[in-house]
Amino acid sequence: MAFGTKTNERPGTRAEVKYLRVSAYKAREVLDLIRNLHVDDADGVLEFTDRAVAGEIRKVLAAAVANAEHNDSMDPNELFVSACFADEGPTLKRWRPRARGRATRIRKRTCHITVIVSRMDPKKLAQRQARTTAAVGRGGVRRDAAEARRARVAKSQAARAARQPDHDHDHDHDADHDDDADEVSTDEVSTDEVIDAEAPAETVVADAPEDNAEVGEAPLDAPTDESEASASDEEKS
Repeated sequence: MAFGTKTNERPGTRAEVKYLRVSAYKAREVLDLIRNLHVDDADGVLEFTDRAVAGEIRKVLAAAVANAEHNDSMDPNELFVSACFADEGPTLKRWRPRARGRATRIRKRTCHITVIVSRMDPKKLAQRQARTTAAVGRGGVRRDAAEARRARVAKSQAARAARQPDHDHDHDHDADHDDDADEVSTDEVSTDEVIDAEAPAETVVADAPEDNAEVGEAPLDAPTDESEASASDEEKS
């Protein structure tokens, strides 16, 4: 592109969106990331860019590639972002009430985004194809950068899911711990029973009268009938 070419005269296939509700400053920060990149690489950058305007710019890029494929009969694998820019649109003016009856102006910016794609230089295109073929592996099967990126993302998501613990496994593990605790308590009870069974019988018999005395029962040789009590009184007299 020669120096001093006007914006509307830049060669290539273009797509644009107008009156986008975002400031031109924010859009230019994202457009600077994809300028002069292959369309597949640019799409990958926009897909993983943490900016709200990146999604809108990605739609414009896809529209530019579709226009080049259907209107100009270009191969999408040979295109790159030759130019991208954001022009300021009209500003919507709003007012916000403030203290002491004052009002503060709110400026809602808009912009017009344009993306232009062109066919890559044959030398650069050959270098890119060689790098892509070498990156795929020994099989020599050509794969686009977007497809390779999606495969990497799917692989990382599968590995993350495999690292997460299984919910049912946790419950089984807790049940095993509960069974071990029950076994320990059962063993303790059985041990106490064995100790009580091994206690000598003499001790139990010796403690029986004391237990009866504490309860308040009458001794064994005490008179239980009133006639027996009166007979004993006559003998004493």
